Amino acid sequence: MGNFRRKILMIAYKLSDMLIMIGSFMAATILVSHEVKTISLEQFLHMRIKIENFILFVAFLLLWHGIFALFDLYSSRRFSTVKTEIKDIFFATSLGTFAIYILSLLFSIDMVSSVFLISFWTGSTFITILARLVMRYTLKYIRRRGRNLRYLLFVGTNPRAIRSAKKIESRPDLGYVISGFIDKEWEGLSEFQNTGYRLLTDYNGFAEFTRNNVVDEVIISLPLKSLYQEASLIANVCEMQGIIVRHLPNIFNAEHAKLKLEDFENEPLVSHYRGSVEGWQVLVKEVLDRILSLVLLLLLSPFFIVIAILIKITSPGPAFFIQERVGLNKRRFRVFKFRTMFKDAEQKQAELEDLNEVMGAAFKIKNDPRITPVGKFLRKTSIDEVPQLINVLKGDMSLVGPRPLPVRDYNGFSEDWHRRRFSVRPGITCLWQCNGRSNVSFEHWMELDMEYIDNWSLLLDFSIMIKTIPAVLRGSGAE
Repeated sequence: MGNFRRKILMIAYKLSDMLIMIGSFMAATILVSHEVKTISLEQFLHMRIKIENFILFVAFLLLWHGIFALFDLYSSRRFSTVKTEIKDIFFATSLGTFAIYILSLLFSIDMVSSVFLISFWTGSTFITILARLVMRYTLKYIRRRGRNLRYLLFVGTNPRAIRSAKKIESRPDLGYVISGFIDKEWEGLSEFQNTGYRLLTDYNGFAEFTRNNVVDEVIISLPLKSLYQEASLIANVCEMQGIIVRHLPNIFNAEHAKLKLEDFENEPLVSHYRGSVEGWQVLVKEVLDRILSLVLLLLLSPFFIVIAILIKITSPGPAFFIQERVGLNKRRFRVFKFRTMFKDAEQKQAELEDLNEVMGAAFKIKNDPRITPVGKFLRKTSIDEVPQLINVLKGDMSLVGPRPLPVRDYNGFSEDWHRRRFSVRPGITCLWQCNGRSNVSFEHWMELDMEYIDNWSLLLDFSIMIKTIPAVLRGSGAE
């Protein structure tokens, strides 16, 4: 698609989003007009628009546009998935709705009730998603029929470049035509010649080729350690001619790390990371952790007193067990639990090392002689973990996340991939708790933690919390 047509498409997107927002706003206003006693629906439809209300509404229109731009909803989305676009729309409309709520508080707008906000958010979210899906599938339909195509060059003939080219060719809905490859003579060129792709020229002929042929985009796939100068010159040629340059940025051969482009003082930074380290979902998770832990601590405080008394009268020692654990990125913190063992249990652990029934760094014994009678019940029901709500409130832990391990267990780790579990905050419950706990091998336990980190979402957290309840009631794998 040419620059002019792309601009027209982006203008259409922006107008569509504005019209959807205005329509959703009007629909929500009409829906709740009968709730505002100071004005009837008939009066609302006939009233004149005050200049200050008009300015406020225009300001919100601009804010709505800015929020959508912030979530990159006005750039090319050929390579992004439907799921990603829906997620971005969801967060954009949610933030926009929250902005309306804040404005209603600042300017005392009675009309903005909870019903108004829910109606506006529902309408703007789902109609915007529907409009984007219609446009997405319309463009895919057009591209499959040979229209709206972009001509793509690959710089580099290594296996990674070939794999990427084949993936793109397998998706005609993306609308790319692979013109060919650019590379110099090297020992792997004979293998490339068997792929059926065209070698157009070498690096020296790249600039001349782009001057005389249609080239919309270039993907650079070169080993930057040895060919940085060549890659830099090619990028400069593309910049001068206004050609879009993409590159396969996995320069460290990190197989599973995600990449994120950031900007610091006009300097681009490419971040490699696994799992989710920031974003709206992470912020919501942290806020919910603090709110829910505070509410639960207040509700369960009488229960705390009863348990503490039972522990004190059945065995000598404190009601709480406080131990140093390893948390986010190996930070040390003191975890709170109800005491379930006799007070000299830690000193006796060295004597029981030979009885450890878990392969790996963890320490577990069935019928551990150090456990008190009340402690056995507390562990079976997982009540001993409840004081960790204090750690959640403090920010050392989360409600859901890999279990925090003692320093002794951490020192026994032998694999670096095990240590990736410390890249997120530890939690009170996780997949391990839902899958048998002590009955799960150490290796599988670590694999479950990696599965949680790699697939994390708020929905997954909610699912784990729901599944934890029956697991705790059954006492499965609890020791």
